[in-house]
Amino acid sequence: MINPVRCAVFLLIALSAISLSARGESTPREPGQQHPRSDRRVFQSVPIYDKQEEESEYWRTVAQRSLQHQAAHPKSERKAKNVVYFIGDGMGLSTVAAARMYLGNENMYLSFEKFPYFGLAKTYCVNRQVADSACTATAYLSGVKINYGMLNVAASVKRSSCEYDRNATEFKGLLEWAQQAGKATGIVTTTRITHATPGGTYASSADRNWEDDTEVNNDCPTTRQEDKPVDIATQLVYGAVGKNLKVALGCGRRHFIPADVKDEDGKAGKRSDGVNLIEAWKEVHADMGEARYVSDKKSLLEAAKSKQLDYLLGLFDSSHCLYNLEIDDQKLGEVKPKLTDMVDAALSMLEDSKQGYVLFVEGGLIDTAHHSNRPRLSLEETKEFHKAIELARTRTSEEDTLIVVSSDHSHTLMYNGYPTRGNDILGIGDISDKDGLPYTTLSYANGEGFYQTYADGNPSKRLDVAGYDFSDYRQRYLATVPLSSETHGGEDVGVYASGPGAHLFGGSTEQNVIPLLIAYAANIGDEFGWVTSTVPDDDNAASLQSMSQLLPMCLAVVCAFARQLYRVVLE
Repeated sequence: MINPVRCAVFLLIALSAISLSARGESTPREPGQQHPRSDRRVFQSVPIYDKQEEESEYWRTVAQRSLQHQAAHPKSERKAKNVVYFIGDGMGLSTVAAARMYLGNENMYLSFEKFPYFGLAKTYCVNRQVADSACTATAYLSGVKINYGMLNVAASVKRSSCEYDRNATEFKGLLEWAQQAGKATGIVTTTRITHATPGGTYASSADRNWEDDTEVNNDCPTTRQEDKPVDIATQLVYGAVGKNLKVALGCGRRHFIPADVKDEDGKAGKRSDGVNLIEAWKEVHADMGEARYVSDKKSLLEAAKSKQLDYLLGLFDSSHCLYNLEIDDQKLGEVKPKLTDMVDAALSMLEDSKQGYVLFVEGGLIDTAHHSNRPRLSLEETKEFHKAIELARTRTSEEDTLIVVSSDHSHTLMYNGYPTRGNDILGIGDISDKDGLPYTTLSYANGEGFYQTYADGNPSKRLDVAGYDFSDYRQRYLATVPLSSETHGGEDVGVYASGPGAHLFGGSTEQNVIPLLIAYAANIGDEFGWVTSTVPDDDNAASLQSMSQLLPMCLAVVCAFARQLYRVVLE
């Protein structure tokens, strides 16, 4: 319902804007004069900040403290026994900046922003400037850039190809390297566990949408059954990497059960082959050790704390998991686990592994909320992501556990308007000096929010958003171009690192370099030639590791010298 008092206030502000325009205040300025003076802001509000920020000495002290903190971080050459790799799906730098204010203040830090090393990664894929979550997952998990919409299949293959030389085009990735090195592995996601990002850890697919056999059959109706691609859910159960995951937590039950079967929430499956892959997972792992499937928070926590399990599969919803705010709103906190709950459980499952572990974690709903132009949902998911990382850093040791945090791609979220300090990040930023109407600090370049931005879809008639309830997490925000789903953004994303080998992650790099940096830091991936037979546990071991890597180089130099000497003697 529109608040008449607020409308009256905005009407007065709008009239002021029109008056300014009439006096010529909004006429185009000369080049170099395009930034309006702060006293020309129409939407006046009192800045909120700590008074000591007005003192120059305060900022000098802060800067010196930061310098001392950075200088105190040594470059550890130790090898990481454990790795926790976090991907905030769609968490671009504008989302990170807005999330600070969502936490309470512009000068706050998300947990991973306190990590000592930071870099940037380029996110494009082979055939697209702006990437999706599949080609990027392949890059940051397997070290190869490929085509849009595909998982772990070389760019020489076209998307949705039903038949191709799989041995020549599919390749290994981070979790397979870890398993071959004897490490325990796990994945956690708030999306469907067969979705593009988590799917990149264990599956190869010429189309990211082949999450179950029904989708494969639709796209490959004339392909012989024995030649058809294996759907992603089946690869989780029977695949070489998937079946060896010690823990796999997320959502997406519908891709694991037949269409005539309902899950724990009464929702039907999508499989057309009649196979119940949840039951199949139990059978496969019954011969491998103690295994359990869970579908709610209570069972998850009990299973993880028991310390009696060898394998744990948790699926908590039919499609994507519920948003945090939905869980709170529907009072399902005792039933549906949040990201922190799943990370906590996964660490309990993995932390006793003698050879260490590699855990991959996706905060996937940051992305889905942006796609619907709902920043409140996205920022709340970013907050939960930040808490999960803080939990992981607290529960592990910086001496033996490398934590890497990054994103697959950005979104078109814009943080704009010269709002005053302390202004609600999800509220009105200012009033336009052109049409006299308010606009929000956060908005999007495209998406469904277009229809709540312009009257009758007419870009020349902007709607008055003053009466919108921006405290409602369902509220869509302003968008410039109409689309059924907001797109990704193409700019670089951040890479944050803490622990052994963290210094490797600084600077600007291609996204596909990240998994090799992790593999090097964790001493896995024997195909790269840097692995020793044991896991180093002290600085001396790390030194021996360095010497072992130098030995082949020294031998090569000696051989080259001997060959040259032999030539001289012959002459």
